[in-house]
Amino acid sequence: MKTLVAYFSAETGKTRKIAEEIAEKLSADIHEIKPEEPYTAADLKWMNPLARCNREKIGKKDVSVADRVQNWDEYDTVYLGFPIWYYAAPNVVNTFCKNYDWAGKTIRIFATSGSSGIGKTAEKLEPYVKGGKIEDAKRVTSAAEVL
Repeated sequence: MKTLVAYFSAETGKTRKIAEEIAEKLSADIHEIKPEEPYTAADLKWMNPLARCNREKIGKKDVSVADRVQNWDEYDTVYLGFPIWYYAAPNVVNTFCKNYDWAGKTIRIFATSGSSGIGKTAEKLEPYVKGGKIEDAKRVTSAAEVL
């Protein structure tokens, strides 16, 4: 079986950098979770209550994902990375997760944040990864904290 690093990264690219380092160190495949409609800088201005990221999170809206992971069944371990939004995964990550069968997969969550802790992020993600086992969930600033 194989390992996949799947991640969503916002405009700073912090999560992307960590995901790339993890994939390189583990010789794992990597998949960027991208919304079908890309986020603009204005969409991500969380201090604006009308920004897209806020409307999606508060409205609990699904966010269409641009593409799918090829050969999903080949992976037994998935490192799942994202920035924390409202003490949880962004909705695009939730939508990504609910589009796959997680049965038998081990999930290791790594989340980035400027100030929020990991909190109950894993518990909030559980309904979207049914059948999978979240083995670890950490707020990180580097790949070394994940591995």
